[in-house]
Amino acid sequence: QVHIVESGGGWVQPGGSLRLSCAASGFILSDYLITWYRQAPNKGLEWLSNISPNGLYKNYGDSLEGRFTISRDNLKNTVDLQIDGLKPEDTAVYYCEARGVRGRGTQVTVSS
Repeated sequence: QVHIVESGGGWVQPGGSLRLSCAASGFILSDYLITWYRQAPNKGLEWLSNISPNGLYKNYGDSLEGRFTISRDNLKNTVDLQIDGLKPEDTAVYYCEARGVRGRGTQVTVSS
């Protein structure tokens, strides 16, 4: 079976940082383009970033203001999303996707 699991979310104060991680079972993550999305309360799914299988090519959504960094460790079979300077509007469930498979997400809550 193919599974994606996101982790690393939690509660953080504005200005803080989090490092989200995406792991897979049932397939080799390093073979695929990986995409991160998020869905804020009462809003649609927002595309955030993707990274090529070899990690050389990265793309980011225009609204991210340089605060997000995607990376991958193909030895560990993981893809991370570092978020700095967190804002309340970053509150959302964050998902990663590979080969059409998306995990259940990890909740990020930013508040004081």
